[in-house]
Amino acid sequence: MARKQDGFRGFGPEAAEFLAGIEANNNREWFEEYERAYEEHVKGGMIRLLEAVAARMVEFAPEYIPEPKKAVFRIYRDVRFSKDKRPYKTNVAASFNRLGMGKEGAGFYVHLDQKELVIAAGIYMPETEVLKKLRLHVAKTHEELRGILEAARLKKLLGGLQGEPLTRTPKGFLPGDPAEDLLRHKMYIVWKELPPELAYTPKVVDEVAKRIEAATPLVEYLNRPLREAARRAQFLL
Repeated sequence: MARKQDGFRGFGPEAAEFLAGIEANNNREWFEEYERAYEEHVKGGMIRLLEAVAARMVEFAPEYIPEPKKAVFRIYRDVRFSKDKRPYKTNVAASFNRLGMGKEGAGFYVHLDQKELVIAAGIYMPETEVLKKLRLHVAKTHEELRGILEAARLKKLLGGLQGEPLTRTPKGFLPGDPAEDLLRHKMYIVWKELPPELAYTPKVVDEVAKRIEAATPLVEYLNRPLREAARRAQFLL
């Protein structure tokens, strides 16, 4: 049920116009003309959405409540090592992790462009050492992870683990390991693609918040070994 105190009624039509425009006119001159619309209706819309979602998260994920202005990604693309030299992203997106963990741990992601509204949770393309910690954790506790992934609400709202797994058992583990199918994953993430039109209605707050709530046990599970490793490292200093 929507809550009056949320306040956010969805992105305005100006946001849709900007996202369509930046797709067709990805250049500095066009952006500078419409930068105010971006700040107010696109970036501003995402900030207001996160504020409304944060009000819900107090009840089920208080350790993950975002700082909306810091959570939103910059629109400028890093083109230094890319063949695609378009200067601007054609979406507005935000990510937020557990408080005190920085960007290394698992967290949540929200993304809007012309084609889709995406809500994701987990850890995307982790660094090698982080992935090693996660796999050791999964090997020891795979039954717990299976239970989380099989939860009816998570499956309905976000589906199963995404991403193409390895074709072989990763180094350090034996073929036939009870957790082998889970160990082959190179990232541990779930996501849902929704029609972009949803973002322009008051329902978007509910749709984002309920998926974050459903995925919170998965994100907490993934962060557990990383938090323990950080505590051990701090103790040894």
